[in-house]
Amino acid sequence: MIPYGKHLVDEDDIDAVVDVLRNQFLTQGTVVPQFEQALCEYTKAKHCVAVNSATSGLHVACLAAGVVAGDSVWTVPNSFVASANCALYCGASIDFVDIDPDTRNIDIDALEQKLLNAANLNRLPKALILVHFSGLSCDMQAIHRLTQVYSIVLIEDAAHGLGGSYQQSKIGSCVYSDMTVLSFHPVKSITSAEGGAVLTNQSQLHEKLKLFAKHGVTKDASQYQGESHGPWYYQQIELGYNYRLSDMQAALGLSQLKKLDVFIQKRSELAKVYDKELADLPLKLPIVQTQSQSAWHLYMVELTQHQRLDVYQQLHNKGVGVNVHYIPIHLQPFYQQFGFKQGDFPVSEHFYQNALTLPLFPSLTATEQTKVIDTLHQVLL
Repeated sequence: MIPYGKHLVDEDDIDAVVDVLRNQFLTQGTVVPQFEQALCEYTKAKHCVAVNSATSGLHVACLAAGVVAGDSVWTVPNSFVASANCALYCGASIDFVDIDPDTRNIDIDALEQKLLNAANLNRLPKALILVHFSGLSCDMQAIHRLTQVYSIVLIEDAAHGLGGSYQQSKIGSCVYSDMTVLSFHPVKSITSAEGGAVLTNQSQLHEKLKLFAKHGVTKDASQYQGESHGPWYYQQIELGYNYRLSDMQAALGLSQLKKLDVFIQKRSELAKVYDKELADLPLKLPIVQTQSQSAWHLYMVELTQHQRLDVYQQLHNKGVGVNVHYIPIHLQPFYQQFGFKQGDFPVSEHFYQNALTLPLFPSLTATEQTKVIDTLHQVLL
């Protein structure tokens, strides 16, 4: 079975992890700060806080943004549930903006209209979480232009996006946003097994992110109430969480980061082969934009003539492990309690009904990709 995604770990990665196991602290050592600095150098963001998952990163980003009960957060339905759950963790309400049928990212026109309506009703969101679906950046400049007048905090959910770029800047640079959240899950651009990070250019947000990710505890005497008891002293000044990344995981992530551009180049080459070889099939293929370079986390197609379940089963039976991303969040049983229903976000729902994720990962061989392509031709023609 050819999977839709797969990590690529080599001997350098293994050696980096073993070095930590043998010679260094397993947690709270020097490797996590090195990884954070390397991520800043790669993306050109000023600050980085590594965490144990992108879900944790989204949570602390919302906390740092000041999201509390009574606030509203918006995102898109076409994402994994973590993109919305993070608002609920803070006691806020969640709402959605539908996607553009071509980019599969947030629909800019729909966002503009929803903002105007919300402003008239005094129901603007505290934060907007923007998902760079499949690795293609949202139009951040246009979104920033629409939201800055309302002082909405912009959080980029770039779980798919590390290694991609927008207007010649790496995704994660935070040129048009307040924070960017990354994922290092095994099928993402690079992996630390599990893990994530939050990037920002704002020192105040950086301090809040660190606190919320590390128990709300500080050893910075300038933040103490009263005097220090000695060099061992610390104070808890926020209700934080244990979202720290271990040094073992950071060692793997740091080693992987050195190969990120090679991984993205390979993904891009594979995507171009799909673009060429699938052009004659009854499929809607991903678009390519001149202002953005996708990280190609996923290669998504939409069926235009065939029933998705039947195609999915045929492909699996022939050894091609396609997948589906994503079941719209608002249709999940848990979210029905908030009044969402079928038909609320028709573009996301239509995309889900017809979408297939094809195998795409750096170690996918030419022979394997040819099998995927040939099998699609057999099934669809």
